[in-house]
Amino acid sequence: MGVVTAVSRSEEYTFTKPVRESITLLAGLGVEGDVHQGVTVKHRSRVAQDPTQPNLRQVHLMHEELFDELRGKGFAVEPGQIGENITTRGVDLLGLPTGTRLHLGPEAVVEVTGLRNPCVQIDRFSSGLLKEVVFKGPDGELVRRAGIMSVVLTGGVVRPGDEIRVELPARPHRPLEKV
Repeated sequence: MGVVTAVSRSEEYTFTKPVRESITLLAGLGVEGDVHQGVTVKHRSRVAQDPTQPNLRQVHLMHEELFDELRGKGFAVEPGQIGENITTRGVDLLGLPTGTRLHLGPEAVVEVTGLRNPCVQIDRFSSGLLKEVVFKGPDGELVRRAGIMSVVLTGGVVRPGDEIRVELPARPHRPLEKV
């Protein structure tokens, strides 16, 4: 079983999201008070393409194990600094299939929609970081490791220390793709 290690949100379009004592997830909307909250897309590049697209990126989750690995390569990355709302430990986020439900604490449930596709802003935060989280694997396929995106099915308060319970979807499982 996994655990929430940190929660973050920002009311403004900032790359880094301040760590909070708790966040409130709102069904169908996302993180209360976060700039990316809403039924339709809120990420600037996606709004420019088509502002009526559904928001499949309401809540961004990132595994803290990645931060450990990046620290070993000289990158100082802490929770919230590269834009995630929920930092986790003990769940293989990138290995989850599309449609997985994550039960966060006693009430909240999110459904995994896909992989985060980070942009050059991540290199502005720390030069060289982008090539550590997006690169070509041995088979030539693009590997994305900057967390996963989800939508809120059931609202609730999420805090550090909350348990994460994984509920896999029915088979056949669909691998995560960028959203």
